[in-house]
Amino acid sequence: MLSVKPIYDYLVIGGGSGGLASARRASGIHGAKVALIEAQHRLGGTCVNVGCVPKKVMWNAASVAEALRDAKQYGFGDHEPVKFNWELMKEKRDAYVKRLNGIYERNLGNDKVDHIQGFASFVNANTVRVQKSESESIEIQAKNILIATGGHPIIPNIPGAHHGIDSDGFFDLEHQPKRVAVIGTGYIGIELAGIFNTLGTKTTVFSRTKQILRTFDSIIKDNLLKEMQSVGVEFAFDSKVKALVRDGETGPITVEYEADGKPSSLEVDTVLWAVGRAPNIKKLNLESADVKLNEKGYIVADPYQATTTEGVFALGDACGIAELTPVAIAAGRKLSDRLFGGEQFKESKLDYENIPTVVFSHPTAGTVGLTEEQARKRFGDENVKTYTSKFTNMYFSMLEHKEPTAYKLVCAGADEKVVGVHILGRGSDEILQGFGVAVRMGATKANFDACVAIHPTAGEELVTMR
Repeated sequence: MLSVKPIYDYLVIGGGSGGLASARRASGIHGAKVALIEAQHRLGGTCVNVGCVPKKVMWNAASVAEALRDAKQYGFGDHEPVKFNWELMKEKRDAYVKRLNGIYERNLGNDKVDHIQGFASFVNANTVRVQKSESESIEIQAKNILIATGGHPIIPNIPGAHHGIDSDGFFDLEHQPKRVAVIGTGYIGIELAGIFNTLGTKTTVFSRTKQILRTFDSIIKDNLLKEMQSVGVEFAFDSKVKALVRDGETGPITVEYEADGKPSSLEVDTVLWAVGRAPNIKKLNLESADVKLNEKGYIVADPYQATTTEGVFALGDACGIAELTPVAIAAGRKLSDRLFGGEQFKESKLDYENIPTVVFSHPTAGTVGLTEEQARKRFGDENVKTYTSKFTNMYFSMLEHKEPTAYKLVCAGADEKVVGVHILGRGSDEILQGFGVAVRMGATKANFDACVAIHPTAGEELVTMR
């Protein structure tokens, strides 16, 4: 059965953070007639369901485990080791996410956005077919269409790869594995490895190189690697996983790999693939709308989020640029402002420079702006100066284990404009936001120096470096 729906001002494909933000801004603030299509039976996309939100809950749980271990050295006496209840935490975490799904649903209704559940595909540049069930589909026309379908984790094509799970599958684990192999050293792999290890799972990380967090500044990736090794995370460097072999349907998994050109193997209970992500665009039938992709398979969009087809826009993970939830939210809102907000918003677009981001590792790391390597390449060695500080946070003065804190300012030009801030250590996730504002405003090293330090804090190091 095929029925035709009315024409909308704005049709958003994807009910993740970016799509929701853009749809609600267009309808709730600017009064446009808006519909949002989501294929899944829950709103929120990756971030709410299998990303930022449940990950932060698990990171919080791991942080509590660290605090419990530190308690004795802070005078709280002897106590029996506390066993972490993975099953209880999963139940509470899932219930929290479900509440958020309901809030997102209500927010769409409050902003008068029509929510349509089903799989979307383009008929032409102004028409989208929504497959609501095997027997029912509808066609929707819109003056403007936004593709905000997000992305998904990929699993490599090697023998037995299906025995492993991806980052989505991490949140489906009913029980805590005793031994885990994390394959990949981007921020997802490093975050989940840190959670596993801190909660007591024997954790091995596989890296194709001798590094982690390859695109981050050396002060973060080098010091974090040493810290992870010091707290028991094992690494298989220069390794290439060749196959996964499982003993029966539920038995242990053997990771067969090469390291330094030599064959080796490791038996674990769970393998987690964290080797990259790909855009959710396969079923969209983009060819019918003449929407072009780049050489990596992402949708081509200009700084105003416009694709190669007039009236069709794209943002977020589908475009593969700065794949972060707040980026998609900001881009979506600015796009709706420009499309429906009138003359005052005619140039509204997101500036993709100097976007702050945090890795919820143990300890946390934060970065905004250029790495030292990037700055030297852009401005020349003679025009770049760095300031660094490595110290022990006062929290660890009472503890035997001294977790590192390491900060770097990257400055450029005669006025020493701060073009990069890179911090690793306790509280870095909360410290960075304000310094992100400073970098966005074009602060110089002299501006940082002119700020009176807050003592005793770790953050004061950023305004007292010499």
